[in-house]
Amino acid sequence: MEYIFVKDSEGYVSKKIATEVTSDEKIITEKEYMKKSGLSFYEKKFGRGGSRENAGRKQKFSQPLKFQIRVTEEEKEFISYAREHNFNYSSIMQK
Repeated sequence: MEYIFVKDSEGYVSKKIATEVTSDEKIITEKEYMKKSGLSFYEKKFGRGGSRENAGRKQKFSQPLKFQIRVTEEEKEFISYAREHNFNYSSIMQK
């Protein structure tokens, strides 16, 4: 498969297979394609990857946020009792 770079009548550029080119599209060089599409900017500024090194979300805190649910006062007391007495839920849940 041989890809070529084309510019349409509105000035948009794209990369296509040679057999898919229509009559209203003009064949351009790879250099012109890179410049018009803006890809050359990313290669110059950020390297081949498209973004800078270590880009992305970072953890704000050393530990992730705690999971919180709303419970009634009775449920809260039961949970604290179970934690204090090392309550084994899996043995109780088995039938």
